[in-house]
Amino acid sequence: MSLPLYDNFERIVLEGTPLIDVRAPVEFARGAFEGAVNLPLMNDKERELVGIRYKQNGNASAVALGHQLVSGKIKESRIRAWCDFIDAHPDAMLYCFRGGQRSEIAQQWLYEHGYTITRLKGGYKAFRAFLIAQLETMQGRLRPIRLGGYTGSGKTLLLNELEASIDLEALAKHRGSTFGAMLTPQPTQINFENALAFALIRTLHQGYTTLLFEDEGRHIGKCYLPPKFYQLLSNAPLVILETALEERIDITLEAYVIEAQQDYAAHYEGSGLGKWKASILSALQRIRKRLGIQRFEQIVQRFEDACAHQINTGDFSLHRIWIEQLLVEYYDPMYDYQLKQYKEKILFRGEKEALKEYLMQLTVTR
Repeated sequence: MSLPLYDNFERIVLEGTPLIDVRAPVEFARGAFEGAVNLPLMNDKERELVGIRYKQNGNASAVALGHQLVSGKIKESRIRAWCDFIDAHPDAMLYCFRGGQRSEIAQQWLYEHGYTITRLKGGYKAFRAFLIAQLETMQGRLRPIRLGGYTGSGKTLLLNELEASIDLEALAKHRGSTFGAMLTPQPTQINFENALAFALIRTLHQGYTTLLFEDEGRHIGKCYLPPKFYQLLSNAPLVILETALEERIDITLEAYVIEAQQDYAAHYEGSGLGKWKASILSALQRIRKRLGIQRFEQIVQRFEDACAHQINTGDFSLHRIWIEQLLVEYYDPMYDYQLKQYKEKILFRGEKEALKEYLMQLTVTR
């Protein structure tokens, strides 16, 4: 009996189809797809042994060793894991690297246990190629607009209020600056690209062609935008969100001090504040040369004073002092220089509500 194959990868993205990835954990860790769970046919060691056998004695011998390693109770436990997932997700599909032997074996074993599951034609490699092609062919299908503004102006907050937008920093799990590292590890580059392709496919399918992106450099932490997609974004027109300095300080204080300390406290029981403080000092150290020694030492002292005051009183207000100095004396001059380079590409600049109204006229929202 011929068991079902499927290669409509766009439908998988749009429908959020659950996926069983039967590759080894080491392969899954390098890159997978949203909605995929790793339930391997072989673990890393078994895969390594089979690979060695393949190089030494060829495919037939390697397959025989694989069946020997994954037999008896081991085989039954892996089939049971697949069955349990299918019971919870009846629309699930499965894949291996090329859609070949491993997924075919898993599909056959499941069929023998009364489960008919579809496997991806071409496997991970074909699905990944489809996603990369999407990123490389956005020219003419997507009209991007970049959202700029001084540090702390609330660009991410605005993005999250608009459906026709993609938050690159959220996909990269990094705020895109020296102080932007999050406690959640960044995805691998492959997973970042996969997530970006998923987001673009879904948003364009909703009928949007004009999408808003925060104005980013090519690198967002350790992740980077694929070359053709970055070129498309870098040539896009710019809108500027203008926010008063006091509000920018408020936004920065909330995100990088108050909320960040809460995250650290939840992650590092009993030592969150110390870990957070060390992360800020480390970030300041990385920009020490650009700040200049005198300014660096002044900001560090103000930061230390703010931390001591917070510990003694529970009051965060002194953090505003070093935040303001960092914004006004470090980040703002850098952005002023950038804006001079972008002058001819600026479509609009204004406060939040005026900018939202302008964007709606450009059909950024339906």
